[in-house]
Amino acid sequence: MLKEKRLLLKHVLSYEPVDIQKYIDQGGYSAFKNILNAPKEEILTIIDKSGLKGRGGAGFPTGYKTKATSDSAFQCLKYVVCNADEGEPGTYKDRVLMEQNPHQLIEGMLIAAKAIGSMWGYIYVRGEYYESIEKIKLAIKQAEENNLIGHNILGSDFSFKLELMLGAGSYLCGEELTLLESIEGKRGYPRIKPPFPAEKGLWQQPTLINNVETLSNLPVIFNLGIDEYLKLGTVNSHGTKLVCLSGDIKYPGTYELEMGCTLRDIIYDIGGGIHDDNPLKAVLIGGAAGTFANESQLDLQLDYTELKNNGLTLGSGALIIISEESSITKTLSSIFDFFRHESCGKCVPCRIGTHHICELWKEVEHENKETKIKVLEQLKTMAEEIAISSLCPLGQSPILPIKSILANCSNLIE
Repeated sequence: MLKEKRLLLKHVLSYEPVDIQKYIDQGGYSAFKNILNAPKEEILTIIDKSGLKGRGGAGFPTGYKTKATSDSAFQCLKYVVCNADEGEPGTYKDRVLMEQNPHQLIEGMLIAAKAIGSMWGYIYVRGEYYESIEKIKLAIKQAEENNLIGHNILGSDFSFKLELMLGAGSYLCGEELTLLESIEGKRGYPRIKPPFPAEKGLWQQPTLINNVETLSNLPVIFNLGIDEYLKLGTVNSHGTKLVCLSGDIKYPGTYELEMGCTLRDIIYDIGGGIHDDNPLKAVLIGGAAGTFANESQLDLQLDYTELKNNGLTLGSGALIIISEESSITKTLSSIFDFFRHESCGKCVPCRIGTHHICELWKEVEHENKETKIKVLEQLKTMAEEIAISSLCPLGQSPILPIKSILANCSNLIE
């Protein structure tokens, strides 16, 4: 029977989330204090050896990104930015972390700042996350009062200023370069890359951008020690992962699970099985910008490499359960509507392409299965062209659900 492995969520509900003294009493900020006077090379080595991969969706190695920012040829002001603009449908794990353990996020940002030599950080929060915003504000204030943020922290020569920035509802601002534009006070349009943020990010300075879950993992890694952390998970995917269960599931919610468990275990042990005990039709992994898996793939592990090798993506960790009573056709309609609505319109392929995908699918919503599959093949070609020529990940997203539906679930289309 699969059970949770709580590291990030270890102290959730055990004390008031925004109580810095209780957090400290439970070992909070000890990881940061232990590396406060350590050389940055030592910190970078531990992050790199941990094998931690970005938990926001891309799964990019955190150690590589951190080292690249630290080693940037631009020896000037550097920034640490937390991407808390959680907008992927079916994903709400970062909200749980910010509302239930905000000091762990701040400690993670302090460790990241120390690793790259940064004196300034921003937490960019989705504007609709009202409770998260209030708790982050209070946690920052408490950290400042305890000299954990500010000048000469705890008597050291390390200083770090942290500010909260609010998003304004744009899904696209969850993309790191668009997020930077927003922080700078500009309209949320994507930048052309390269250059990447590690070289020229916020105000053209080297910038390390990670999401809430990724940064919250840093205190865990340093407290456990690298040897103990590497025992968790699989060879290719270490540690734990927050998973958001929603859709036709008995027990929806956010769960922390050790990497390597199977999709079947997550759905039936953790989630309690399908609502009303209906048969499973499919699972959408990773939200709208995710991939569809069928029942025969449920024994695949929660592992970045194994899922990728099977044409799937873990993404943000959202698992949207679709039962026999629900419609894949309608699910696809919602996904296509979402991408069309959220396209910023800056580049023509995405602006026009997402519109055409949406309209073509609406024309065949009530047609037979064979017609829908034929249209999906056309949409696949269109989506591939959009992905190649778009500036940002939004234009590169429709191909994921379309391609995986055709590969894994075409026989399940109503």
